[in-house]
Amino acid sequence: MSSASSSTPASSSRPNEPSADDIEKLLNREATAFQREMEVERILKAFKLNPYDVLDLGEEATPEEIKKKYRQLSLFIHPDKTPHPRAPDAFDLLKKAESDLSDKTKREELDAVINQARVVLLKNLGLPPTTRDDDPKLKGLTPSWRQQILAKSKEFLIDEEVRRRKAVKMNLANEGLEARKKEEEVNAKKRKAEEEAQWEGTLPDSLPSPQPLV
Repeated sequence: MSSASSSTPASSSRPNEPSADDIEKLLNREATAFQREMEVERILKAFKLNPYDVLDLGEEATPEEIKKKYRQLSLFIHPDKTPHPRAPDAFDLLKKAESDLSDKTKREELDAVINQARVVLLKNLGLPPTTRDDDPKLKGLTPSWRQQILAKSKEFLIDEEVRRRKAVKMNLANEGLEARKKEEEVNAKKRKAEEEAQWEGTLPDSLPSPQPLV
């Protein structure tokens, strides 16, 4: 009589071994986490005086595109999702950039500076100021036309910021000088009043009576 085999067939799958789908999901999560950190670094390294650079947008972006890009980036690098220690700083920079570009006056001032940089660069190339950015003459430049605009705009924006800070400093100095003058006037009046009070205090209460004639 033949004996029944005591061995059991080997399982075709191992329950503790991750599937291909699990591995792919893990790799995707790691890649996304890496991309989040890289985006935080990009925002932190962007030129803070140029909101377009912070949001990674062109000057032709519409208000709707600006808001859309802000929502995308703010969700992507939100501090609750990104372990980068400076994610909150990057998040704040995004918010400020979106706020500045949503302010009509601030955006017009920024666009004017960037346009000034563009005109200067075009003049240096011997091209009219009406030349479009997609003109064939601007292709193949080194550095690229876009990089040149960013660099020249950065230069002009820094100059503008330096002038602004000097003006603020001068205004504060003038305000401080005016405040000191007013304080000195008040102190002078106070001293004069005290001196007059002291002088009056030295006078006798009444003049002495005349002595009778003998």
